[in-house]
Amino acid sequence: MGVMLSVWLYSRKADSPPSSPPSSAFRPLAVPTSSRLTVTLNSTPVSPEDGRSCWSSVHRSPHFLLSACKQKVTRSPVELSSDGVRSEMGVKHGLHIWEVLWNPDQRGSHAVIGISRLECPLQAAGYNVLVGGDAQSWGWELKTNQLWHGGHNLGLYPGKMKQCHPAVSEKLEPQSYKSVDAESPLPIPEHVLLVLDADAGTLGFVVDGSFLGIAFTDLPCGVELFPAVSSVRGGATIRLRYLNGASRDPPALMALCGLSIRQFLGQQRQNQTAKLPLPPFLQNYLLSSH
Repeated sequence: MGVMLSVWLYSRKADSPPSSPPSSAFRPLAVPTSSRLTVTLNSTPVSPEDGRSCWSSVHRSPHFLLSACKQKVTRSPVELSSDGVRSEMGVKHGLHIWEVLWNPDQRGSHAVIGISRLECPLQAAGYNVLVGGDAQSWGWELKTNQLWHGGHNLGLYPGKMKQCHPAVSEKLEPQSYKSVDAESPLPIPEHVLLVLDADAGTLGFVVDGSFLGIAFTDLPCGVELFPAVSSVRGGATIRLRYLNGASRDPPALMALCGLSIRQFLGQQRQNQTAKLPLPPFLQNYLLSSH
């Protein structure tokens, strides 16, 4: 059966529509993903009602108003205040992916998304980077593309790390991404995925379908970590959605095979799974797992 499927796929390779040119500025900056991350990114998202999609009703600045569904927060129009909020549920182990939706027109300065520990402060006077402003959090400032941790600017992401505070730079490995002009930060779209590998202690981001690589290493293992955001913009509305997760075990062979088939078919031929020389059970698997 595997031989028949291979013959079918390759016999139709010539009939594939030409690939469209890259339309995103982030595609040239994408780095390869592990099979574990690739399968997780391409798996069917969990229910939107999952508790990991909720912002905390307790661990938030009083200037952030929480929606009834707890998946949306809106910052009040308060001046000279930096305000943060973290998720209601954290994780200690596994690979986890969240989606943060934040309209670029509602960001202003000091718009940060990232990960925090339980002790991260969530309100401060003035206009500051809150997530990443101390040793308990790691943040990506979306307007400037800067990475922050321990109150220090660690450089651009995606891009090459610059020398930073010695206590931090000793722990962070140089990034291998293509450099980005420091004078021209990339505009970050509304949807950003946070990729936290709590087992490896790493944090990265996906933008426009491109994984931009590891932004932070050496996150503490075995302690609870939470998605977090901070803002100084009045009226900013930020949504959180937990998409998927995986244990530290390698992906199942069936999941890898299904992913390979879907990648070969491409987005424009996903509706042709019924033509594959496979039993109906496997055809349904390919459709349900996409």
